[in-house]
Amino acid sequence: MSSRYNHKVVEKYWQDKWADQNIFQSKKDLKKKKYYVLEMFPYPSGKIHMGHVRNYTLGDVLARYKKMQGFNVMHPMGWDAFGLPAENAAITEKKPPSEWTYNNIRIMRSQLKSMGFSIDWSREIATCHSEYYKHEQLFFLDLLKAGLAYKKESLVNWDPVDQTVLANEQVIDGKGWRSGAKVEQKMLSQWFLKTSSYSEELLNDLNKLDHWPNKVKLMQSNWIGKSVGAEINFRIKNPNIVIKEIKVFTTRPDTIFGASFCAISIDHPVAKELIKTNPGLKKFKKECSNINPDKEKKGFKTNIKIMHPFTENKALPLFIANFVLMDYGSGSIFGCPAHDQRDLDFAIKYNLDVIPVILPNDQNIKTYKIKKEAFTGNGTLINSFFLNGYNIEKAKQTVIKKIN
Repeated sequence: MSSRYNHKVVEKYWQDKWADQNIFQSKKDLKKKKYYVLEMFPYPSGKIHMGHVRNYTLGDVLARYKKMQGFNVMHPMGWDAFGLPAENAAITEKKPPSEWTYNNIRIMRSQLKSMGFSIDWSREIATCHSEYYKHEQLFFLDLLKAGLAYKKESLVNWDPVDQTVLANEQVIDGKGWRSGAKVEQKMLSQWFLKTSSYSEELLNDLNKLDHWPNKVKLMQSNWIGKSVGAEINFRIKNPNIVIKEIKVFTTRPDTIFGASFCAISIDHPVAKELIKTNPGLKKFKKECSNINPDKEKKGFKTNIKIMHPFTENKALPLFIANFVLMDYGSGSIFGCPAHDQRDLDFAIKYNLDVIPVILPNDQNIKTYKIKKEAFTGNGTLINSFFLNGYNIEKAKQTVIKKIN
């Protein structure tokens, strides 16, 4: 009978042997094809969990497989060493964040080594090393010189306890993921990278990724977020407003005759002009700082009327709405409740008109009504004057020609 496998003895023996002989250390070898394996850097929290085990096991299998195929494999490790936990630990324990971070790295390194992964530890780095982040700084300077990095004020999720900006994913039920504090909407000066300059190139090159799953390519396409539409000018009726028109970018110009309201961001120039003399709007802005627009759509009705661009003497009410973002389009929208669910929910809440302008192919125009669900499918234009009878694409092109 074979003796029982003693993993502590056997695995340590082989791991020590691999380390002594530098089995996994990458060396220059022009005779072999190169292969690079890099899993995402772990955050040095102080202990690995099963997610780490799964992630680095998958990478290790690939690295070992390619090595067995004769490739010259480089499989390094790094640490994503900046972040709130280090800052909070430094505040709590009254010690330098580097002390907490490097101690955690030491612990996690030993844990990962005990797993026997084929990692080249001679190439280990941490993002808090100046030898690492100096390259990030150089990249940023290159982007700045090329006009691809710029600064502007933007609405952010602000954690008043951790005193930091949070990503949407870090806001759980309106509260900060670590502190549990109620998250506020706050305007801050932020750096941005002009990735939009490469939208077309990124979209086109997605088609060259033959081995990527279609669902992943679709997700990437949605993230790039290219929008094709038209910019329509809505004239402001009120003579006492300095700004005379509101520009609205829309991807659905075909629904223009279904418009029953316009809405702008709280940071729109018109809103900024109004807030100077309107205490109610100041209160609304403060209320919106504590409301997640994904959870609750909230609007403030102004006394301003916006003239419809095609229907003579038709005036639309202007709202300031928490779901309209200054960072998207022109910070303004026209609402077509019949054919956009967000607009419909808003119209129902504030008792606004719902005018259907697209008739589904299986519906009768005499009995067709929109109730609680907006229609976003294909159909024929109705209630739209010169667009009646057109399909959606022809209606879009016709409106674009009219406004140009």
